[in-house]
Amino acid sequence: MTTTGDSALEREFGFTTADFERVRGMIHRRAGIALAPGKRDLVYSRLARRLRITGHRRFAEYLDALDDAPDTGEWQEFVNALTTNLTSFFREPHHFDRLRDQLASWPRGRRILLWSSAASTGEEAYSIAIAAAEAFGTLSPPVSILATDIDTAVLATAARGVYAEERVAGLPSSQLRRYFRRGIGANRGQCRVIEELRSLISFRPLNLLDARWPLRGPFAAIFCRNVMIYFDKPTQRALLQRFIPLLADHGLLFLGHSESLFEAGQLLVSEGRTAYRRAAIGQAA
Repeated sequence: MTTTGDSALEREFGFTTADFERVRGMIHRRAGIALAPGKRDLVYSRLARRLRITGHRRFAEYLDALDDAPDTGEWQEFVNALTTNLTSFFREPHHFDRLRDQLASWPRGRRILLWSSAASTGEEAYSIAIAAAEAFGTLSPPVSILATDIDTAVLATAARGVYAEERVAGLPSSQLRRYFRRGIGANRGQCRVIEELRSLISFRPLNLLDARWPLRGPFAAIFCRNVMIYFDKPTQRALLQRFIPLLADHGLLFLGHSESLFEAGQLLVSEGRTAYRRAAIGQAA
């Protein structure tokens, strides 16, 4: 058994404190994620699979290979492994109540743009689509939903729109009947979001730290929930400054319940619990 300061247990792959600190720096530069010092075991467990697949025996070798090929597809696998994807349908349901009100009062005549900026496996984007269908009373509401995420693996799941039945078990039976189709035969135990809702959503990979975002607003609502908590404060403020110009007049930015505005009170005005609109020039929150 290893008893050095670098590990309390024998590990399959060499993994030192220096390796862990190097991973922390690499994921912060690439994805803006600020890994806490206590995440060492999590990093090992998530990246060990990548070492097995790539054939490296030590983390230092694997990280060297990444640094030597900054444009390789393995970088995407590295990011995918370290991103956390915790989501559910209608998570923080008061947000979707507020969204329904927002859509019902929105000026008619133009298509309404909505953005799920950390879409994960798609539950948030489909919840937005359901809220829109309910706000307009039709399966063809005048909305276009952009759903993005840095993790390409979860986006593939989102685009399929297929979920285990336990993932939707908490939804009202009326929504299950209207918006999902249960699988039969080999697909028993699964359900799929109906095509009408899936057609409202465009799923695209996007790193929020990219210098350029290939998208255009203005958005009536932007969801960026439970994402900021993984970034340091300078990154958080920089993202808020980029979101705000993309909001339409009276558009709303939704943050997670555990997130705050940090020092951006002069940029945003509260519109209820964790919903904010852009501040007018010279207006204090």
